Parts: sequence; structure tokens; C-alpha cells
Amino acid sequence: MPSFDVSNEIEWVEVGNAIDQSNKEITNRFDFKGSDAHIELTGKDKERSLVLYADNDFQLEQAWDIARVKFGKRNVDIRCMERKDTEAIGGNKVKQTIVVKAGIDAELAKKIVRLIKDSKLKVQASIQGDTVRVTGAKRDVLQEAIALLKKSIDDFPLQFGNFRE
Repeated sequence: MPSFDVSNEIEWVEVGNAIDQSNKEITNRFDFKGSDAHIELTGKDKERSLVLYADNDFQLEQAWDIARVKFGKRNVDIRCMERKDTEAIGGNKVKQTIVVKAGIDAELAKKIVRLIKDSKLKVQASIQGDTVRVTGAKRDVLQEAIALLKKSIDDFPLQFGNFRE
């Protein structure tokens, strides 16, 4: 039976390149002269996050704006990033953690399965780890399911791959 997988894959090399470019721009910009503002990538595998360091909240927002532009140029979707609260770290320095969500969490997977079941399309959806596999009798019905998911879920980036005949 034809099938496809719904997932969210992060290109970590592109994320690293965007962070490197952002740090270069931060060190060269006039409004960051004399500050130790920078961005770090922490964690391993699917539990990764970005940490922004700056001297004040304004510089923190400026660093995030620079990073967003660099992510956009490198085709890294920032909808999979969740900004946490700003924390003060000694003196007047601040930091902010940005969690990068790779894969589909259980709540979103259940939402996708429920959406497909409620649509009355002749396909079945099953959760397999951090992906959702959708199977159906015909390719046309699978394409309708992809169109439905693209239209319905716009707050999180989804990739459709691993097509099988």
C-alpha cells in the first residue's frame, strides 16, 4: 500500500552555519562593540537548543533578529524554535534559551492523526516515534491528505517524505 511519513527534520549543519554567520556579524557591528554578545548551540541529537548572551535586553533582541535573518537565508524554519524567558546572569548581563524542536512531539502527532481521521479520507495514520506514517489505497488520496495537513497545520514546519508504492 502506498504510504508517506510526516516529520520535522532539522539540518543541524545549516543551523551551525547560521549561528557562525550571526556571531561574525555581531562581532563586527558597531552597536555591539565592547560587548560579549554571542550565540551558542548546546545539547546533542534531538535535544538541542540555542543560547543567546548579551549585555542587555535590547542587544539580546538585536542578536535574535540577526540570527532570524541568517536562519531564513539558510532555509532553517524558525517555527520549530521556542523562545524561553530571559534570565539575568551576573551584573547586567542576560541570556535567553531557545529550544529547537526536532521531530514531531506526541501532542502534535495526535493532532495530525485526529485531523486525518476526522477528514473522512480513506487513509490511516499511525504514530511511529517522532514521525507519523500515513497509508492509503491510492496516491491521489495521499496527496489529498498532504494538502489537508499543509492547509490545517501552519504553526509548525512539516516535511512529507519516504513515499512508498
